[in-house]
Amino acid sequence: MDLSVVIPVKNEAANIAPLVAEIREALDGLLNYEIVYVDDGSEDPTVAEVVRLQAETQHLRLLRHARSCGQSAAIRTGVRAARAVWIATLDGDGQNDPADILELWRIGVTAPTTPSLLIAGHREDRQDSWTKRTASQIANRIRRRLLVDDTPDAGCGLKLFPRSLFLDLPYFDHMHRFLPALVLREGGIVRSVRVNHRPRRRGVSKYGIFDRLGVGVVDLFGMIWLKRRAARPYLLDEVLLDSQPTSTPDRISAVR
Repeated sequence: MDLSVVIPVKNEAANIAPLVAEIREALDGLLNYEIVYVDDGSEDPTVAEVVRLQAETQHLRLLRHARSCGQSAAIRTGVRAARAVWIATLDGDGQNDPADILELWRIGVTAPTTPSLLIAGHREDRQDSWTKRTASQIANRIRRRLLVDDTPDAGCGLKLFPRSLFLDLPYFDHMHRFLPALVLREGGIVRSVRVNHRPRRRGVSKYGIFDRLGVGVVDLFGMIWLKRRAARPYLLDEVLLDSQPTSTPDRISAVR
């Protein structure tokens, strides 16, 4: 399997069918892929919508949290259950464009640093409210300055990375907001790629500016602490001991 598309959702019933249709349009016949929805305690018909589509959509999977544990936990659940080497993540609100997935995947599989590469989407033309865009720009500038992760848009839900890379990262709540810095902490490489962004057409956003700000400040200082505690040993060549006994030359006797 080439790719697992992991989508964390909570109360996004109206967006399930349109997003699945767009993913199929973008990837059918081009990649061997699966779509992994992780429901994080929805209280609307989100689960019923995914189950309904499973009857007509190959490789559509559904994982469910018994209670809401947050977006980072949902992403981690999906990545751990994924069957492909490569993971693409998408927000479940339809604002990320699935048409961008294939280009990110092509960049990833042709990169010389494939095992340690994170490709982060960059929503250069964000289709959000002025207040949301402004708050995000300020947060990104502060994060880039303090964490030196050189990523213009760490909050974009569209990312691509090897499954093994993600599972090597330290896990904590809200870690999805700091994936570039975490990858760099592990000695990996981050590449930002411009992607399309659309306005939300259905449903209601689960995040407000002030609740993100409060949690984000705490997490940012925690991330600074985590970065300073990083230790990446430089591994020298492996030393192999020869377990075979040293042979002695055959003794040749001359018989006269």
